[in-house]
Amino acid sequence: MQIPSKYEASQVENKWYDYWMKHNYFHSEPDEREPYTIVIPPPNVTGVLHMGHMLNNTIQDVLIRRARLQGKNACWVPGTDHASIATEAKVVAKLKEQGIDKNDLSRDEFLKHAWDWTHEYGGVILEQLKKLGCSCDWERTKFTMDDDMSEAVIKVFVDLFNKGLIYRGYRMVNWDPEAKTTLSDEEVIHEERQGNLYYLKYKIFTPNLSEGEGERESSPPSEGLGEEYLTIATTRPETIFGDTAICINPNDERFQHLRGKKAIVPICNRVVPIIEDDYVDVEFGTGCLKVTPAHDENDKNLGDKHNLEVIDIFNEDASLNSFGLHFEGQDRFVARKAVAKELEETGVLVKTETHINKVGTSERTKAVIEPRLSDQWFLKMEDLVKPAIKAVLGDAPEINLFPKKFENTYRHWMENIRDWNISRQLLWGQQIPAYYYGDGKEDFVVAENIESALKLAQEKTSNSGLQASDLKQDTDALDTWFSSWLWPISVFDGIRNPENDDIKYYYPTNDLVTGPDILFFWVARMIISGYEYKDEKPFSNVYLTGLVRDKQRRKMAKQLGNSPDALKLIETYGAGGVRVGLLLSSAAGNDLMFDEALCQQGKGFVNKIWNAYRLVDGWDTDTNIEQPESSKIAIDWYESKFQKALIEIEDHFSKYRLSDALMTIYKLIFDDFCGWFLEMIKPGYQQPIDAKTLKSVIAIFEDNLKIVHPFMPFLTEDIWHYIANRTPEEALIVAKWPESKQINEALINEFEFASEVISGIRNIRKQKNIAFKDAIGFSIINNEKVNKTFDSIISKLGNLESIDYVSNAIDGALTFRVKSNEYFIPMAGSIDVEAEIKKLTEELNYTEGFLKSVQKKLSNERFVAGAPEQVVASEKKKEADALAKIETLKASLASLN
Repeated sequence: MQIPSKYEASQVENKWYDYWMKHNYFHSEPDEREPYTIVIPPPNVTGVLHMGHMLNNTIQDVLIRRARLQGKNACWVPGTDHASIATEAKVVAKLKEQGIDKNDLSRDEFLKHAWDWTHEYGGVILEQLKKLGCSCDWERTKFTMDDDMSEAVIKVFVDLFNKGLIYRGYRMVNWDPEAKTTLSDEEVIHEERQGNLYYLKYKIFTPNLSEGEGERESSPPSEGLGEEYLTIATTRPETIFGDTAICINPNDERFQHLRGKKAIVPICNRVVPIIEDDYVDVEFGTGCLKVTPAHDENDKNLGDKHNLEVIDIFNEDASLNSFGLHFEGQDRFVARKAVAKELEETGVLVKTETHINKVGTSERTKAVIEPRLSDQWFLKMEDLVKPAIKAVLGDAPEINLFPKKFENTYRHWMENIRDWNISRQLLWGQQIPAYYYGDGKEDFVVAENIESALKLAQEKTSNSGLQASDLKQDTDALDTWFSSWLWPISVFDGIRNPENDDIKYYYPTNDLVTGPDILFFWVARMIISGYEYKDEKPFSNVYLTGLVRDKQRRKMAKQLGNSPDALKLIETYGAGGVRVGLLLSSAAGNDLMFDEALCQQGKGFVNKIWNAYRLVDGWDTDTNIEQPESSKIAIDWYESKFQKALIEIEDHFSKYRLSDALMTIYKLIFDDFCGWFLEMIKPGYQQPIDAKTLKSVIAIFEDNLKIVHPFMPFLTEDIWHYIANRTPEEALIVAKWPESKQINEALINEFEFASEVISGIRNIRKQKNIAFKDAIGFSIINNEKVNKTFDSIISKLGNLESIDYVSNAIDGALTFRVKSNEYFIPMAGSIDVEAEIKKLTEELNYTEGFLKSVQKKLSNERFVAGAPEQVVASEKKKEADALAKIETLKASLASLN
């Protein structure tokens, strides 16, 4: 079957993906082969394909396809993450469009809507990955809310609780007022923002002794007010309604006279104590601060230490509650302006200054985080992290991070770890398996289901009459990461059935490919759970990709409008073009400056390989022709060149330098195979090729396709089947990776020299406008004692009448040099000698002038002593090159004269 003149990406890609799916090449079952396993970083079920997904999944597909070619039992497990916050927000928005308020629904009613949404829109990204060519084992697709996956999560929660590692505590947490849920510290992004510093006057309160000391501090003062006051700087004037103390540093002489006194909070007129604590920075602001224990973690610590009242002034959406008095119901930022205005009007606001401070924002909703006191569930991390630290940072690490620079990031997180807040105030997710039977904080049991919970509650209360209806399950859901930290185990059902065949065969997995932004969120936590539940690592290597940025180094984002449509790119450049374009400049851990020109370059590479096969496919064969010497040498040379490249490729893969591996392949195919090899063995115009050479060329082409296949699977599979009619068992996707063979280094080195000779001949032909069809004479003074191995190739590619080895220069010829060898091409009758002499003389004069300027610079001792070493070396090279060129020009002029 003849190959078409043009590669049609969309037709080829659909055809071969359907073929691969039909023959089940992606599916894996345990057998006698060595397993090679990758679990996909599960994208959010709400997600669509973007550039980060494209990069990450292309890398995984390259690794899995290569493993398949190496004869390993390759298993790439796909799936999606239920993404509690993001998905719930999508469902709530859809309900709102239908006029339904989430708060009017029961949990079961809301979850029905969530599942309906998930079934309709979820998993779109997995279908999009197929367009990229991803060879996932789709039969193994998992979702973190699947029944078996949820069961594993609940089982782990109960186990950790029974081990004393999970507890319920009243803590200051990060509150997302938009999602109305708590977040872990790792889900908060701290950004520098410009705000204001408000200087407020707090009057000092002197009680009227006739009224006695028994007056409630929260009551408004009536008499005894002096004019003395403290000035306090705050970035959040709206929080004054939660102030329950003023704090000064005991060593600050400015405020010694205020010891034991009280102050009045503006607007709400609450009388609060003035306390002393060396926590106060005497240099910041005015040297004293207002204490709001309900809305700042440091203030909460002060409150606990000094037994202060805690007043929460915010609703869950961060609007002010009744403690905000006449500002009740206002959003915190609206209230900030309104409160500042009233303070100014009443003379309390002394001044306002601009101020830069770090503000915590929600990673998911981008809302400004509000510190809030709340009952939450926590996982103790101090002991759990120890095996995970040793696994990566120990003397004999079991897990390797690529690149190693991220070990410092890992160390920072793990050695400064805090207990993990694992509860979320959401409906979408695994519901926390805690069941309450009373009003007390300890009146609960933890169990995998209501039946087990009832038994535990009856035992704990010694009340056998307790009914299931008396129990109420905790309404919170678990943090989404508490599902995905089990991913490498739970996708193989290793929590529920720890001895099943899949978990024993596929675990631990081999490589994990992900972004450094979730090194702690996900990677570290998977390592922790791996050692806790399998007593071994979850994977051996972690390849951390960089972020995809635009040419201005901005992170690609929808809101910036700088992120191209991933599917549109595939439509325009083909999957192969996009995959190559992404990987050519994507070193591990380094950000990729994306430019569509990269995809165009990838598409160009696709077309280069396609047209190379079209050239070979168009040759006629003659079994009666002897193999030319030039073809035999060319085949021997390219096979050695291929083997040398194969060693480089293997080395790059071992170090997870996939872009370098691709570049080695790119240069081998583009330069060595297409640029040189095909020219060497190509038959003359309208002449046939000998059968022996063609057979070798096809074998070489097939090896080329094998090493390119992981990067460009569609193109290579298509050409593979044009080469021969293949059975499904003979498809390229399950072919055998090329074997390593002996390398003839001498042959490679000899060709490097020969290629310079050929380039010299071609340059002269180009300069003198000598048509290639016109054969020319050629003589050599072989001072280098170069072997004549490549003479037949030099003769063919230079179209030489003959190659003569001589001892003396040839008169009437143009010359060029390669090292100390001199080469002569007789010019008689081919050119205008006088015009050539004039041209060469002008070039000689220019080069001699250039040489003088370089030598003058090098003779300047101050320049040589003061210039950087590489600059001096560059000038010396210029001198050497000019001297060599002058010698060649003089020789050419001498021969013409």
